[in-house]
Amino acid sequence: MAREFFGDDTDLVESMSFDYLVDRLLDKTADVGVMAIENSIAGSIIPNYALVYHNNLHIIGEHYLNINHNLMVLKGQTIGDIEEVRSHPMALLQCKEFFRDFPHIKMVEDVDTAETAKRIQEQQLEHIAAIAPEVAANLYDLDIVAPQIQTIKNNATRFIIVSTKNKVIPKHEISKASVRFVTDHKRGSLAAVLNVMSDCNLNLTKIQSLPIIETPWKYAFFVDVTFTGHEYFEKAKALLGIMSEDFKVLGEYKNVRV
Repeated sequence: MAREFFGDDTDLVESMSFDYLVDRLLDKTADVGVMAIENSIAGSIIPNYALVYHNNLHIIGEHYLNINHNLMVLKGQTIGDIEEVRSHPMALLQCKEFFRDFPHIKMVEDVDTAETAKRIQEQQLEHIAAIAPEVAANLYDLDIVAPQIQTIKNNATRFIIVSTKNKVIPKHEISKASVRFVTDHKRGSLAAVLNVMSDCNLNLTKIQSLPIIETPWKYAFFVDVTFTGHEYFEKAKALLGIMSEDFKVLGEYKNVRV
């Protein structure tokens, strides 16, 4: 996905977890990170919202990737040889229906799709399959024995591009923003905030609540909004900073789903 967004000449730093990705940004091993944030089937990856906020990262862009899951094995193996399939839990979930016809195949959660494919090749693991993108099969010289096995074919994942430094782009190019705020427990507090967004001509595309660990039963809201003019968002920012607690802009960037 990183090469699709940045180009083939991009130097990649492999990250086996989102926490590791953030660490590589903070220690300056990497300049920017590509972080999955939601899937059209499985929903939001909630902990990643907290990672962005607590590590003071800036969202500088977004990218949508159509997801195609492929079943791959060592060359010479067939689908009849498979005893176990390993992949990221999200990939296993999205391909669950396919394996109803293969009840003998054990499904095992692993850390990553491509990493599983890599391990099969490096360790020459027979009778083990990976669910991964086609590029992983090409990269690690594996055979795809069943292509596009995801249950729902129209499946996409949204990624955010994050950095420790904010990327300043011309205001006329900014058409989307991600914000975080907290409301009090008074009746209608959240509704009042959402009404302000509507009055300021902001289109709410995502709202996600997350518990504030240090304050039981209190929640932070992470919201994505789109707009046709940056002046609308400027007006909303001024009002929301007054109406809510701990209001923070996590990123202002270009809406790619126009």
